Amino acid sequence: MTHLVQRSFAGRTLSMETGRLAQQANASVLVRYGDTMVLVTMCVASETVGGMDFVPLTVDYEEKLYAAGKIPGSFIRREGRPTEEATLTARLVDRCLRPLLSKRLGRETQVVATVLSADKENNPDVCALIGASAALCCSEVPFAGPVSAVRVGLIDDVLVVNPSMASMAESRLDIVVGSTRDAVVMVEAGASEVAEERILEAIRLGHEANLETIALQDELVALCGRPKLVVKPYEAPADLVAGVSSAISAGLAAALNQADKGARAGALDALKNQVSTSWVEKYPEEEVAYVYDSQLKKHVREHILRTREHVDGRRYDEIRPITTEVGVLPCTHGSGLFTRGQTQALTITTLGSERQEQLLDGLGLAETKRFMHHYNFPGFSTGEVRRLRMPGRREIGHGALAERAIAPVIPSEELFPYTIRLVSEVLSSNGSSSMASVCGSTLSLMDAGVPIKAPVAGIAMGVISGEGDKQVVLTDIEGMEDALGDMDFKVAGTAEGITALQLDIKMQGINPRLLGEAMSQARDARLRILAKMAETISASRPELSPFAPRVLELKIDVEKIGALIGPGGRNIRAIIEETKTTIDVKNDGRVMIGSTNEESTRRAVKMVEDLTREAKIGDLYTGKVTRILDFGAMVEILPGKEGLVHISELAEHRVATVQDEVKLGDEITVKVVEIDSLGRVNLSRRAALAGDSDDYESRQSRPPSNRPPRQGPRPPQRPPQGGPRRF
Repeated sequence: MTHLVQRSFAGRTLSMETGRLAQQANASVLVRYGDTMVLVTMCVASETVGGMDFVPLTVDYEEKLYAAGKIPGSFIRREGRPTEEATLTARLVDRCLRPLLSKRLGRETQVVATVLSADKENNPDVCALIGASAALCCSEVPFAGPVSAVRVGLIDDVLVVNPSMASMAESRLDIVVGSTRDAVVMVEAGASEVAEERILEAIRLGHEANLETIALQDELVALCGRPKLVVKPYEAPADLVAGVSSAISAGLAAALNQADKGARAGALDALKNQVSTSWVEKYPEEEVAYVYDSQLKKHVREHILRTREHVDGRRYDEIRPITTEVGVLPCTHGSGLFTRGQTQALTITTLGSERQEQLLDGLGLAETKRFMHHYNFPGFSTGEVRRLRMPGRREIGHGALAERAIAPVIPSEELFPYTIRLVSEVLSSNGSSSMASVCGSTLSLMDAGVPIKAPVAGIAMGVISGEGDKQVVLTDIEGMEDALGDMDFKVAGTAEGITALQLDIKMQGINPRLLGEAMSQARDARLRILAKMAETISASRPELSPFAPRVLELKIDVEKIGALIGPGGRNIRAIIEETKTTIDVKNDGRVMIGSTNEESTRRAVKMVEDLTREAKIGDLYTGKVTRILDFGAMVEILPGKEGLVHISELAEHRVATVQDEVKLGDEITVKVVEIDSLGRVNLSRRAALAGDSDDYESRQSRPPSNRPPRQGPRPPQRPPQGGPRRF
């Protein structure tokens, strides 16, 4: 049976329909917002898998290019590996759903969101989350939802819920807020140095707006919801819990009193082996391990709440020791090394021409991207043996977060006409390597001489919650506190405001008041980190690395673009091949010439100027004789531009035949003496040889020659285009 619910939301109709499509899935919901349509299906396996404390959830987000009327640009012309945007959307949906699913279900659960129609007005990502929540709520899977998400923009200093994709280009804030009825479960944001207070206002607005779509999901569940599976909570034997708890209490203090991650992990492993040895004869090893992990989490959290200290003994708001370096790699365009405690990120900057922009083959409005940040997380960064592989969801997500944090300070294309690629190599990790990448990227950009608007730093915040209202907000959490805590809240920005946020939680929600406290604490930490970075480098270097390409910008007449490119690109290819430079031509007449060789750049500039320059009366040119006529010679003064030297203008003396003075292929110096109304150019070798400064009209008083007069007025002269700009 088909069921449909709908309502007006943020000025457009939002509808959810079930029962018409994908009828063999455990649950399927077709979400429509405007003309954007996303089909979300949910399937759950019948057999249990995994351990006792694991959510076997998989979320996939499929961008079908037919949804936007596109054919894939790949060789095989079909969708292949998910785009970066698709991967990030899948992560966004997963991060909202996972905290609300029961860890005791133990069944593989898969959510697939497929974009069927994309109107390029309404972003499909929030539709995917709403549909995933509705599908889970209607299914038999235990789920502490509904959950919903909205996007909030800041346009003309006004917060707007779900603005159009086009209007988001003018927004200073792009924040997605996921929440249940009672609390926020996920935040993802990019901003242009927006104040913390404004961010909190946007989160509250997003939470309120989500209540409308949650109510719509309730209507759908009332029509077609199914009874939930009964999941019995695990009750550990009392003697096992007491014995393990006692052993942990006795040995935990000594194990935690280790600043080094490896030493602490070794002490905790020894404690775990001791506990396991004592109880495995009576209870299954898996059960003992589960009780140990749960009791360790309980005792560590109690320790933090009681002492208000990190597990390594730092104060709750203390940052681990920081060291910074620049210019680490001599042959790169820029490099920065940022070390905070046992987390270390090395970021390398590479500059390229604009033709090296990334081509985007997705459902969004953007077709290219000139700033890229990539993040690598090899196994050795945590002391593990792990196969090197293509970037996974974690690497893509962390790279995108750092890219979002840095993007607002990247100079515009007009000020800095380069494609910029950053690569962060995580060399050691013990918490918040993505925020270390943000700091390393800032150092690297300044070392490369990229004129960024302001330095950016990032910090990861955590929360430990206890009974009642007892809570501790931790600054600069490390790996163990991330794993055992309730929140991983990454905050990046400049001294003026926030540029990126990412909130992940392990509990079922967090209130905006606590987020405000965390953001305030994060601002203090960010300013301290920026001050430490400034001790190494406080502003971008005035010059680029000698290994970086130099770009010269020329301005040519728009009408001359065709002449520069030539038939089938012949002219511009010839310049590129001869000079080994890169040349990018813009529709407004800007020409970017890039090369690491100064001489090659100058040659390319001259060739472009010659191809696009207009001949002007009074200018001298050295050109090649291309044709011999009875009454004169044709001379190529500019590429593709010829002029006539009449026989009377070949020399100061009388010339009987043209061949007496010049031959085909000779190079001669001539002067432009006339350009007629049809654009035909008359040249004089006689004036060039004599250094004659008179214009053509003044020489008409001389004795008449055998040259017929030109008819029509002289065309107006074009103003000079100006010299090249160097970057």
